[in-house]
Amino acid sequence: MERGLRNVLVVSFGFLLLFTAYGGLQSLQSSLYSEEGLGVTALSTLYGGVLLSSMFLPPLLIKKFGCKWTIVLSMCCYVAFSLGNFYASWYTLIPTSIVLGLGAAPLWSAQCTYLTIMGNAQAEKVGKVGRDVVNQYFGIFFLIFQSSGVWGNLISSLVFGQTPTQEAISEEQLLSCGARDCLTATASTNSTQRPSQTLISTLLGIYAGSGVLAVLLVAVFLEPIRDAQQEGEGEKESPFWFTLLSSFRLLRDKRLRLLVLLPVYSGFEQAFLAGDYTRSYTTCALGIQFVGYVMICFSATNALCSLLYGRLSQHTGRIALYALGAVTHLSCSIALLLWRPDPRQLAVFFVFSGLWGMADAVWQTQNNVLYGVLFEKDKEAAFANYRLWEALGFTVAFGYSTFLCVSTKLYILLGVLSLAMVAYGTVEHLEAQSLARSAATEQKKPAEEAVMETAM
Repeated sequence: MERGLRNVLVVSFGFLLLFTAYGGLQSLQSSLYSEEGLGVTALSTLYGGVLLSSMFLPPLLIKKFGCKWTIVLSMCCYVAFSLGNFYASWYTLIPTSIVLGLGAAPLWSAQCTYLTIMGNAQAEKVGKVGRDVVNQYFGIFFLIFQSSGVWGNLISSLVFGQTPTQEAISEEQLLSCGARDCLTATASTNSTQRPSQTLISTLLGIYAGSGVLAVLLVAVFLEPIRDAQQEGEGEKESPFWFTLLSSFRLLRDKRLRLLVLLPVYSGFEQAFLAGDYTRSYTTCALGIQFVGYVMICFSATNALCSLLYGRLSQHTGRIALYALGAVTHLSCSIALLLWRPDPRQLAVFFVFSGLWGMADAVWQTQNNVLYGVLFEKDKEAAFANYRLWEALGFTVAFGYSTFLCVSTKLYILLGVLSLAMVAYGTVEHLEAQSLARSAATEQKKPAEEAVMETAM
């Protein structure tokens, strides 16, 4: 097995183990710790920490420790959150949520930087185009990573192993499901009791063990890597504040300012699926016991499409994939506005989650590749910006989730997606113009040299 692929698999399986635990815990926070809104407050605090860390920490930590050890240290922050859940209270969950939030942005920035450097190095070695190999590596990563949603939901379902008693769903309640849900009439159709503390401790033990395994896997088997491009430019030490503020300095690039809407939309659409589709469509019309299965369908489709897009992009280019993702989400959003959820249409609930996963795979793979390719010399700062704006999308979406109607949220999704695509199209146009100018310059040089030789 080639060195690059081996390291990609180590990172991928490390993230699979880590997010099998974190994904399961995140989806259970509001259910397990509903007293005084502890679970929701913990998640809000967590994303506040992500926002803060995205502004400053990634370039600083990656420069100091390198990609490998930044990933290891950041994974430890996730394990701390798992341990904090064993004795859940305001004094354990809130501090560990902050710790996790501070570690999240460096983790993802280091992962994206590592895959980009490894992909470019492998491409140079075998004589391929850098972005094609990077695309393939991100596809492999997200295939494995996105399956964590399947395993996390499956583990919690098997451990709790309780089928809640489903009451008959009245026609009156169905009228308030879907886009018409304004959080006034929606109630759970199932009387779900909190699992016993023994079952909760068993689940938390599995999740904590999974996180520890992720840390050990990466620490032992992942090879450290250096950016050959930066080494070629010399090991000139940058001032502390210069490195710290590099994420903000990169915003002077017009292309990055145009692209911020892509990660913002990514945060919006993921928050809608996790917070609104599961509650206002699935739980409202089918019952809470179907949420896990619907999310498994989303995760499985997302994982398979991530691998497919990594290979397909070599033949179609990224523009075609972005168009596919945009059309799919636009169509789903409009359909969700018009559709009235009905328990007799069981397959439709899974079709929507599958299509949502198919489009989300575009944003997760292509956004990371796009940032890595366009800002190759400032990868750490670029990926830090990506996590910053995605975290802002999550924070805003969760912030308005409790007081806006679902129909309003769908209109917001449609508006943000439309603006993001216009901005993305502008960036592609600017890149095409830049490439055309570079090609013209290269053609001009031989002609000028020929004229000079004739004159001599």
